[in-house]
Amino acid sequence: MKFLHTADWHIGKELGDYSLLEQQQTAFEQILAIAQAHQVDAVLLAGDLYDRSIPPVDAVNALEPMLKRMNIEAGLPIFAVSGNHDGPTRLGAGKEWRENNQFYLRTTLAEAFEPIIFGDTQIFMLPFIDPLEARVYYGISNETNELRTINEVMARVITEMQANFDPTKQHVLVSHYYVAGKQNETYDLTSETNSKAGGLKSIDVNQFNAFDYVALGHLHLKQASPSETVQYSGSPIKFNTKEAQSEKGVFIVDVNADGVSSEWVPLQPEKDLILLEADFKTLTDPAFYQQYSRQGDNLFSIKMTDRPAVTDLRNQLNDIYGEIVEIQFKQSQAQSISHTKKMTERAEQSNQDLIREFYETVTDATLTKHQAEIIDQTLTRLERKED
Repeated sequence: MKFLHTADWHIGKELGDYSLLEQQQTAFEQILAIAQAHQVDAVLLAGDLYDRSIPPVDAVNALEPMLKRMNIEAGLPIFAVSGNHDGPTRLGAGKEWRENNQFYLRTTLAEAFEPIIFGDTQIFMLPFIDPLEARVYYGISNETNELRTINEVMARVITEMQANFDPTKQHVLVSHYYVAGKQNETYDLTSETNSKAGGLKSIDVNQFNAFDYVALGHLHLKQASPSETVQYSGSPIKFNTKEAQSEKGVFIVDVNADGVSSEWVPLQPEKDLILLEADFKTLTDPAFYQQYSRQGDNLFSIKMTDRPAVTDLRNQLNDIYGEIVEIQFKQSQAQSISHTKKMTERAEQSNQDLIREFYETVTDATLTKHQAEIIDQTLTRLERKED
């Protein structure tokens, strides 16, 4: 079977105050054209369809026609899961009529174990869930230490999935997590998250050895892929300055009895994100700025290396460059080192750790087990924004 693997559309996301809906629409048109040109059998959409759990109306009005065109008008089956940015209850509405058109969307752990038989392939779909949700699903008491880490959860989940494997078929998994392996050990994974991506530590890539191919979402660059058969397609467009130098695209994946092969197909941005770092004099020098296509052709992120005494600085730069999504001021070396150290320290702590640290500092007391469980449950509800 031949699949198009994409993820992390984040419909409704903004870059600064700049709406990316136009760029996202252009990326979708290219993805659909690629799927049709390569005559894929289906599309694997690995989470974060929206940028928020409660998306704004304009985001819903953008995504729904995209899915309709791809699934109903183009006749492409879609296998999708919810990501950590999606609201699973809202996203999962309309499941029955969607599946009548071969649009399979999984948003809960309970739905993850029964595969969809698609030709010679079994497709499993595992949405983003955290250990607390898994403990609730399995009916595990908060008094025990079972399934406290995402690796423990994944080991149990995959074992149960394997029990449903048909040995005569290939096995594909669509999921949305931070998965680590040798291939991405030295890669900077901070484009979407820190070392506890989505509030969870990384999952060992070896957990997925039973699958022929794993279509991942969550990290926004294909270079983050932990192996050749466990891959991130990345996001279709550039969402922040850390992604500005990267190429965006999709994978065309062929899964058959002889093995797995994948081809990277790049997307061409409607407006590229250009990073500029210079002082004000340089930025306003025609010899410098005329080398760039400006005034609506590109988006600019500017880092100032000085702080000029100019009252209308942004207006002057806007007149030259057009669409500027952000202006930053470069820190001194000492400030940068201090900031990096603090950010690194914070990145190693989960939200639970930060709250615990704050509580113990203020009260000079240790959180009880019951208090810690309340914090876990509250954070889960806040992240989902479903209550």
